[in-house]
Amino acid sequence: MTTTVTPLALAPPRGGRRTVRWAGYLIILIGVGHLATALALTAPEHAAAWFTRGIWGEDLAAMSSANGAYWLTFGSFGPLQVVLGFLVLWLDRRGLVPPTFIAWTLAANGVLCGVIFGPSPWPVDLVSAGLLLVAARRTDREGAAA
Repeated sequence: MTTTVTPLALAPPRGGRRTVRWAGYLIILIGVGHLATALALTAPEHAAAWFTRGIWGEDLAAMSSANGAYWLTFGSFGPLQVVLGFLVLWLDRRGLVPPTFIAWTLAANGVLCGVIFGPSPWPVDLVSAGLLLVAARRTDREGAAA
């Protein structure tokens, strides 16, 4: 006897796919917005240090402003959030709903960043996570009804 486990559920034909698509676009928006803003604020002063090995071997406990600027830009979650948003869109184009752990992880990160950093655009991640959870719930309900 073999059991087949499918990690991704097929999206409902109507509203579920649109919900996943909006979540993907919002995730990309936050990632691009974070990266573009951070680069605009830090790159003019610190890009030379980044690309001339100026931060190689630095002590992270005594972080220089150039190293901090790196972690605010390319070393941050911003670029990976863009990739995550495109992954969500890629799954949506194939009619798949991302697994719920993606939504829960995104929500936990948004809450944590909001608590630590204070007012910021992180609530948009909570909206994205909510949209993904709604799509997963719709998929579960339609799968159980079938």
